[in-house]
Amino acid sequence: MATLIIPTPLRKFTDGKSVFEASASDVRGLLNALSTSHEGIQKHLFDDAGELRSFIRVYVGDEDINELEGADTKIEDRDEVSIIPAIAGGSK
Repeated sequence: MATLIIPTPLRKFTDGKSVFEASASDVRGLLNALSTSHEGIQKHLFDDAGELRSFIRVYVGDEDINELEGADTKIEDRDEVSIIPAIAGGSK
């Protein structure tokens, strides 16, 4: 099973869990499995068209999926996938 690392801001939608594991052939399948298991998280990951929100970055290992095949990036059972939400704020 692939391992999905849940960032702290999204853990309130996963009952505090920092890791989610599921069998999936690609990133989209893994994120859909997460959304099915934890319904409240879907709207924070996907837009109304079912596409990943632009401010969400997903990495397979240390590779940004946007540099690969996007949500269709293939994953293996031993892969570690990380969700990295955008962080805004600060001052000039």
